[in-house]
Amino acid sequence: MNQAELLLLMVQIWAGIGGLVAVAFLSFGIDQIDEDARGAYVFRPLLVPGILLIWPLVLWRWAALRGPEMRWAARYHPPRAAHQVFAWGMALAILLAIGLGLSVRQNWPADIPAQQLALPSEAEQ
Repeated sequence: MNQAELLLLMVQIWAGIGGLVAVAFLSFGIDQIDEDARGAYVFRPLLVPGILLIWPLVLWRWAALRGPEMRWAARYHPPRAAHQVFAWGMALAILLAIGLGLSVRQNWPADIPAQQLALPSEAEQ
């Protein structure tokens, strides 16, 4: 299995889990945490792409806000202590990706001659 196949498999697994979370959350969970969403079914398909991408956050918020013992203050003031850590982590990840991309060299086969590209002639069009 090469790197592209592994990356594709990881994306498929992520999207598969996100699809399961989207079905469960949009069927049962959204009614538990948002009373205004009860009986409103037209907007729910619009949430599917976002849930596919951020399903861990959806699960975490669903667990934090469900049930009758739910703390309503937590609904309107989500914890933001980790935002700065993630911001620095993402900035470093971007710099690392750029650095790795610039450091990787591709060696082309020496026996293939260079070919000059030209515009197609009017007869070929």
